[in-house]
Amino acid sequence: MAKIAFILLCHKDPDAIIKQAQSLTAVGDYMAIHFDASARASDYARITKALADNPNVTFAKRRVRCGWGEWSLVQATLHAVEAAVDAFPRATHFYMLSGDCMAIKSAQYAHEFLDRREIDYIESFDYFDSDWIKTGWKEERLIYRHWFNERTQKRRFYAAFELQKRLGLTRKIPDDLQIQIGSQWWCLRRRTVEWVLDFCRQRPNVVRFFRTTWIPDETFFQTLVRHLVPENEIDSRTLTFLMFSDYGMPVTFYNDHYDLLLSQDFLFARKISPGAKELKRRLGVLYSSEGSRFQISNEGRSLYKFLTSKGRIGRRFASRFWETESSLGRERELLIVVCKKWHVAKRLLDRIRQVTNVPAIEYLFNEEDTDLPDLGGIQSTLGKRHRHRRALMRMLFDYYETDRLIVCMDPANLDLLEDFCGDRSVTRLLEVECQFSDEYLIGHAMRVGLAGDRTPRETLARLLPTIRHDMTHESDRIRDAGFANHARMREIDPTEVNARLISGFLTIPPDKAMEIAQTEYLFAD
Repeated sequence: MAKIAFILLCHKDPDAIIKQAQSLTAVGDYMAIHFDASARASDYARITKALADNPNVTFAKRRVRCGWGEWSLVQATLHAVEAAVDAFPRATHFYMLSGDCMAIKSAQYAHEFLDRREIDYIESFDYFDSDWIKTGWKEERLIYRHWFNERTQKRRFYAAFELQKRLGLTRKIPDDLQIQIGSQWWCLRRRTVEWVLDFCRQRPNVVRFFRTTWIPDETFFQTLVRHLVPENEIDSRTLTFLMFSDYGMPVTFYNDHYDLLLSQDFLFARKISPGAKELKRRLGVLYSSEGSRFQISNEGRSLYKFLTSKGRIGRRFASRFWETESSLGRERELLIVVCKKWHVAKRLLDRIRQVTNVPAIEYLFNEEDTDLPDLGGIQSTLGKRHRHRRALMRMLFDYYETDRLIVCMDPANLDLLEDFCGDRSVTRLLEVECQFSDEYLIGHAMRVGLAGDRTPRETLARLLPTIRHDMTHESDRIRDAGFANHARMREIDPTEVNARLISGFLTIPPDKAMEIAQTEYLFAD
């Protein structure tokens, strides 16, 4: 059975640290604590006094002052790891934690999970070939020496960097190392940890190299583990559930996140809000429980992205020059069918083609595999279609040799609707308003990644009102935009009413419009 030695790096909230240590060691696991030397001495004294009689807790022999992005974080980790290796010979796994982390599974589940595979869990992606670093410095983190803290000594940090850059004072990466990068929240086997400590003693040149790299806690252990351990014994993932906002800030969890956290395929989560006392209490009880069962659906990150993206409507970028300086043409008509149920819109378009022969294209801005002619590559990806939207549309008018073109769009594409409705061409919108059953909404949630086959019904029941409200909100935004030539065709309205709307939208005789409106099973799921 796995026995975990937790490596806890912390700097505040001594009462929470004491409770965390007591909870995690109550079931027979261990903990080695490094409390930041910059923190108040009275806080450290309170922690050591409260845990002095706990044989499953030890403390780093040396404490260092820790700073973000500095080697000090790695050094603090090494001190805590050394203390844990010496104090707990029965520990089989060493798990990195912060004071903001808490278990989101029971100890029984965690031990069985680790026993399942003889493997190390640590994110380790190729530093140069992967896209783990999204923006900012990459090579500069390694080939220049960084002696100062970027946050507390910003002027010195950048002055030292600029001086080295001007003088060409770069350095080589150790020849036998392939630098890796990943999250600092890892879980390593005892053998791996001992190999890392031995390597540090045998290769002081490597330690010296990492001492002056920037943000080494994302590269040091990640590189050494990949260097020392066979690839088939590494699972490049973290067992700690964490999320970041669009602005790079960690997402904080509160009391109402309990069920969400338990359904994620992770053993721990960070960051738990200091004020989430009920969440902390429930998770503490959970860790010592036996026989607890967990329904893993793992929709946390996609659900967060879905919900938070709704808070920032509006355009992040100005219009591109090719969108503003050219028009589709005053003499042209662009007819847009707007519908959330894509299969309904596709049936409607298919019938319109049969009755009118007007060229009609399905969701070209939403589906990569929409049937489009070869337009020289501009149509090849969704990204290109969005970036060159007006140029694409002009080329489609030219390709079909027509002045009338019908396309489908999702109600979420408000930016596209605003762009095309602002053009000098004539633009008409036919919004097709459908009814949404719970089963349809569940299927939609699965298609967009908000739920999976194993998502509990209780979770779905809480999710459905949010999705339904979101769809209503999209329709409201279209109405609020005040587009000219905007008609709304509703599933609940009589066929005669919808026929009149179709007649006005397509400018066709009423009898032709009635043929389209009477399409069999038009609104069926």
